[in-house]
Amino acid sequence: MNLKEIERIVRTIQTHIFKNSNAYSSGMLKSHFRGSGLQFREHQVYVPGDDVRFIDWKLSARSTNVYVKTFEEERNVEIVIMIDLSHSLFYGYEGVSKLQAMIEIVALLYILAGQTHDLVRTVIWGDKTYNLPPKKGQEGLTLFISVMEKMGMLDTDGKVILRQDRIINTHTEEMKIAQMKAFLAKRKEVIYLGDLSLVKKHNIWEKILDKKNMHCFRIFSPVDKNVAVPFLFKARNPSTGKGTVTELKGKVEEPLFKKERYKEIGVQERYLEKFVREMV
Repeated sequence: MNLKEIERIVRTIQTHIFKNSNAYSSGMLKSHFRGSGLQFREHQVYVPGDDVRFIDWKLSARSTNVYVKTFEEERNVEIVIMIDLSHSLFYGYEGVSKLQAMIEIVALLYILAGQTHDLVRTVIWGDKTYNLPPKKGQEGLTLFISVMEKMGMLDTDGKVILRQDRIINTHTEEMKIAQMKAFLAKRKEVIYLGDLSLVKKHNIWEKILDKKNMHCFRIFSPVDKNVAVPFLFKARNPSTGKGTVTELKGKVEEPLFKKERYKEIGVQERYLEKFVREMV
């Protein structure tokens, strides 16, 4: 796939996101991810209700008006998205896989960052670590799509290729946790996207989710939840050779973690809207 094809896919994804996310708002990043300080913007004539602490007395003394200083937030936020690949991400609902939903959420973050002038770094855990440099807007989205295409995840229409060999994820749980901790220690805003299908060390995840700059999103499909849906399990008795069919009753699955910064988003939902709502 050449650059023009990638740019075409990027435009298609952007159009899809605008069409399917009524809650699209750059204010989501501005309100949720705070900058490190304030910088002077301009002087304005004082009006009743303005904070008197910001009156510029020196300038006001040389003028017939009273002036106040206005400020804007310093935006030096870097958002780190951790994409945890697994073969179960190919499962989904009505043609939308969990991986497809994750890719669109990442694309949305790149677009929003272009509006707020923040930076997005994407780290993909697959057959190796793909650590994409911090980017924003269309530049970042183009880089991300090109990497996913090189990994064989996307076709020429920007859709996830479902018929492929098992995804190889060479990262142990310890490696993933260590990398997340490293970014958290640097005060980066860390967003985890995955289905948490291989989580075993719940106690360590519990501690990570206490960090105010950690945001964990489990992307699930109806099959993952198995809510009140019966399944037929077919098996063959190795001794008699006779086949048996067992009906497995559906059950309501409890959330993996009951933490404020742990959210679950289903592919059967309007997942882009829900992601924005959960981040606000």
